Amino acid sequence: MAQRSVETTGPAETESLGAELAGALADGDVVLVRGELGSGKTTLVRGAARALGVSDPVTSPTFSIGHRYAAGALTVSHLDLYRLAGLEHEDPALLTDYLGPGRIAFVEWPQDTHVELAGARVHVSLSHGGGDRRRIEVHELPRALHGSDAS
Repeated sequence: MAQRSVETTGPAETESLGAELAGALADGDVVLVRGELGSGKTTLVRGAARALGVSDPVTSPTFSIGHRYAAGALTVSHLDLYRLAGLEHEDPALLTDYLGPGRIAFVEWPQDTHVELAGARVHVSLSHGGGDRRRIEVHELPRALHGSDAS
């Protein structure tokens, strides 16, 4: 598993890291994005979405389950599961439009119990570092292991 830690000094650097991350993503990939409120989760996703070809404004889906953005032949999905304690009591098709072939999905506030997200290839954790600084940890599962039982 590739792992790295980065400290950014402002939103532009956090977006740039998101753009760099996007370069390693492929159709069907899921990226889990964790961090406290205001830690830069949506800023990172915005940078990735721009690099993937999204031209629409990328905003936090805090008050909805998610947003979908056209990016050429792909759809970039941006989900926020903050308000869901778990998916076991939700409609089984809740995430269908956001995950799977033809999509790259970024999921904020994933819970460990969300089995629908167990195949995520990238895990990102953001934390406040003081002022505009953010500490960002990226854990990437190699593509050869993606979807297998190896971890």
